[in-house]
Amino acid sequence: MTLTVAAVAALAPLAAACGSEKADGGGSGSAAAAGESITGVRWSIDSVTVDGATHRAPDTAHVRIDDGGEAAGSTGCNSFSARADIEGAGDDRRVRLSDAMFTEKACAKTPAGFEKSLGRALTTGSLTTENEGERLTLTTADGDTVRLSRSEDASLYGTKWVVDAPGHKGHKGDKGRAHLTFDRDAKTVSGRLPCNHVNAGATVSDGRITLGAPSTTRMMCEGSLMDAEKRLLGLFDGQVQYRIDHETLTLTSEDGATVRAVAEQ
Repeated sequence: MTLTVAAVAALAPLAAACGSEKADGGGSGSAAAAGESITGVRWSIDSVTVDGATHRAPDTAHVRIDDGGEAAGSTGCNSFSARADIEGAGDDRRVRLSDAMFTEKACAKTPAGFEKSLGRALTTGSLTTENEGERLTLTTADGDTVRLSRSEDASLYGTKWVVDAPGHKGHKGDKGRAHLTFDRDAKTVSGRLPCNHVNAGATVSDGRITLGAPSTTRMMCEGSLMDAEKRLLGLFDGQVQYRIDHETLTLTSEDGATVRAVAEQ
């Protein structure tokens, strides 16, 4: 499948123009809601309306504006980034996205006209904001709109986190083999490493998890699996920092080793 000529024409000028969850399970989204902030929040893009025509967004379309003046997101097919300037406050707050860059992948499931309309609405100038806590509307000077809704981070607890095992590329049929699930009440983590099952204590506080000594089964697997398992076991019997960004969990050990996991759908 290829992008239509209109879609390519819409995205190309944009590129040419410029060159977590914390503590005991409180998500970043809930904290932002209290102050009705639009930054530091993963906003799902629901629809875009340009010239009176409304285009529904793919489920994975989103944008996040950080406090450092950068915006990044996805159209559901292509990713994009831009400089974000926020002026004013409350009802007078405005957002301007500039120096926007879009990738140019071809995706058959992206609704026709959506990417072109979204690119036009987000980058044509200053956008007024209407923030109703869980919903945000961005409006251009011509009256075009982008409607968004707050997307909460997955919970650390009770989520099956599918682990990207370090050093293990995986084999056909074993995708998702390594996984972990944290239990708030029992203060434990359990799951499966690339080869063996594992259980350990897990105490969460101030963005850190103290992991106890692991208890594992004693199976032997091929060398690459055992090497990946050994690296994962290095997280246990110590303390790790953790961060949740929507459906991605990042664990960082005291020696700087990083492991990422994704919430199972």
